[in-house]
Amino acid sequence: MRQGLHGRPAGIILGPQTNPDCKTDREARMTKPKVYVTRMIPEPGLLLLREHCQVAVNDQDRPLTRAELLANVNDAEGVIGQLTDKIDAGFFEAAARLKGYANYAVGFDNIDVPEASRRGIPVSNTPDVLTQATAELAWALLFAVARRVVETDAFLRSGAWPGWGPLQFLGLDVSGKTLGILGPGRIGQAMALMSKGFGMPVIYHGGSKPALSIEKELGARRVDCDTLLAESDFISIHAPLTPQSRGLFNAAAFAKMKPSAVIVNTARGPIIDENALVAALRNKTIAGAGLDVFEFEPKIAEGLNTLPNAVITPHIGSATRSTRENMALLAARNLLAMMAGATPPTCLNPQVLGKR
Repeated sequence: MRQGLHGRPAGIILGPQTNPDCKTDREARMTKPKVYVTRMIPEPGLLLLREHCQVAVNDQDRPLTRAELLANVNDAEGVIGQLTDKIDAGFFEAAARLKGYANYAVGFDNIDVPEASRRGIPVSNTPDVLTQATAELAWALLFAVARRVVETDAFLRSGAWPGWGPLQFLGLDVSGKTLGILGPGRIGQAMALMSKGFGMPVIYHGGSKPALSIEKELGARRVDCDTLLAESDFISIHAPLTPQSRGLFNAAAFAKMKPSAVIVNTARGPIIDENALVAALRNKTIAGAGLDVFEFEPKIAEGLNTLPNAVITPHIGSATRSTRENMALLAARNLLAMMAGATPPTCLNPQVLGKR
């Protein structure tokens, strides 16, 4: 029998306990499709899966190694996975019985969607349910950098504060400053709409068509990338990771920004060249950065964690209880629909659904 991470059968079978001597219950279990979940997700999603499937879960608080991933999916008809799981031809070869794969994330740069489509396997993600939570974290990072919240918190806790002074820890104004959005998708537009109370002019770059909601509500202007860099006081990144966006913020891009500008990234780490960012922050080419994602996650560039003008958080954009539970439910609904041959709520390659 294949062994798991502690010498036991790989994964934990989650479901109601039954009497092994009861043939009816045993046969009922055996007819249920097998599902593997590559990392523990909130219980509501698992409960939904258990109603219809035999469910095994990686119970370790870490991503699976590549070898572990491939070993654990070889008899699965459905898989719920994470951004840390590479879903490519090798994965599909190992998961020979697979009827569907559900990503527990809105981003899907870890999935070879064309390869899944070539094999007739539907794949899905979890958009919408994490939009507000991620946009709110972008604002939290923006304000934390602008008002030096983390830096001053550490200073006060150190016991070194001598008392109030008129020139201490001067930060940046937010109200009335220009907000630049890179990637005006669901999260980018939600973040922009939250600026209304601060009277911030909004400009944006990217997207295949105009972002009508923020143009109508905020008078937002669609601009080219150089204009976004030159005019923004705060730039918030919400673009997907593509060959075009990878390394978009490099030394040349930072040189085009205002010295007083702040960059915030809650999208994908590799959109920023982290070494170039460290140099720009050290040299005061830009004023600050707030990052929730990193170029080589979970590693961060050398020196980034020592910079007082950088606020860094460990990929918590969707980390509210209700958001993560809703992500789990959506991933479970997607997977159940795919295994049943039905249309999942948020399929990334719906063209394969009618061909199976």
